[in-house]
Amino acid sequence: MPDRQPASVEVNEEEQFRVVLDAFAEDAVEEARFRLAGLDEPAIARLLESTPPTTRRALWELLDEETENLVLQYLHEDVRAEFLDIMATEQLVQAADALDTDDFADILHQLPEETSDEVLKSLPTVDRARLEAVLSYSDDCAGGLMNTDTVTVRPRHTLEVVLRYLRTRRQLPESTDALIVVNSKDEYVGLLPITRLLTADASVTVREIMNTDIESIPADMTDTEVARRFSDQDLISAAVVNGENIVIGRITIDDVVDVIIEDAQDAVMGQAGMDADEDTFAPIFKAFRGRALWLTINLATAFLASAVINLFEGTIAKVVALAVLMPIVASMGGIAGTQTLTLVVRGMALGHVRRSNLLYLLNREVVVAAMNGLLLAAVVATAAAAVFQDVTLGIVIAVAMVVNILVAAAAGSLLPSLLQLLRIDPAIAGGVVLTTITDVIGFFVFLGLATVMYA
Repeated sequence: MPDRQPASVEVNEEEQFRVVLDAFAEDAVEEARFRLAGLDEPAIARLLESTPPTTRRALWELLDEETENLVLQYLHEDVRAEFLDIMATEQLVQAADALDTDDFADILHQLPEETSDEVLKSLPTVDRARLEAVLSYSDDCAGGLMNTDTVTVRPRHTLEVVLRYLRTRRQLPESTDALIVVNSKDEYVGLLPITRLLTADASVTVREIMNTDIESIPADMTDTEVARRFSDQDLISAAVVNGENIVIGRITIDDVVDVIIEDAQDAVMGQAGMDADEDTFAPIFKAFRGRALWLTINLATAFLASAVINLFEGTIAKVVALAVLMPIVASMGGIAGTQTLTLVVRGMALGHVRRSNLLYLLNREVVVAAMNGLLLAAVVATAAAAVFQDVTLGIVIAVAMVVNILVAAAAGSLLPSLLQLLRIDPAIAGGVVLTTITDVIGFFVFLGLATVMYA
């Protein structure tokens, strides 16, 4: 997807959206169609995603088929699924001609198997083979990201030969900053940067000036690892190879930007137990169904915390101030744990946190938690003792806070790795599990200690 535009452009785009929607609201259909035609495909996609379903479908009908096909690649999955449901097989075949192989493969992943097979059978043999090569890999690995449209050259060829070959092609694939160099077996050898090709002597061979420092990308490499390699090596494109080191495609920076954006959305939406591709204006029942699961899980954990509180009902009845101070203990533990959890999840995403350094990170977080716990516990203990005229109460809440913050730091450090072992996304489940731990431990220590102290 395109990079974020400057603020001035965003304001202009918002004005364009308003003009389109005003024309549509006034039943000026041709005016709305004309205004829509003045927007590029990514902007049309953003407009569709920012309107309710009824208006969205009506605006879609105002687009010509060629524009519809191009807009598909920029839509989030939930919104795109709406339009795929109403598109005929013939139009989907036309979309395959308009879109890059990797983008159309994403669309085929969303279609029912029967429809997908029907579309594939309708495609020319060469196009079908390219799509099947991409579809054979999951969409979260390099093979699923790659485009099979590549330009390869041999090491023995002179630059003059290469230039003549490129002229016969008339057009290069988008984001072509280098040609892929392969041997006679189509095995990856290196890259020939376009800048070197244009500036070097035409009699020089490819072998003499090609770049062999840039490694190829294995087809089974995860999309996150691909994004990290592009970032580390400032790549614009890279060759993708299979297990035999044979070039089967290439990945370009626009695909990597999409991965980075999706990972960021997953991290933000996952903390609320929501899908990053969820439609902002999804139908009520669909939104209800999607959120009910995590709300139910959260309710179960809330019952667990309530059960712990109920164990000390008698103590709370005797010392009413405990009920006033309980939220402080749970809240401080929750915040401390969330800070550590967020740091660790981010570190894992960036490749900073591994088994080899997890123990060091745990020790560091526990020490930081102890320092913060002691400082804040002293403040809260002094305030509680002064307000309720009870030194014992101050001691109880101070100890409970320190213990809960230490537990929160340990849990926040270890939970992501544990959840990954269980094949659960820590960005989604980590917050719920951590909150349960800090609530249960916080209430148990606070009320249990109070029970002993006031016995």
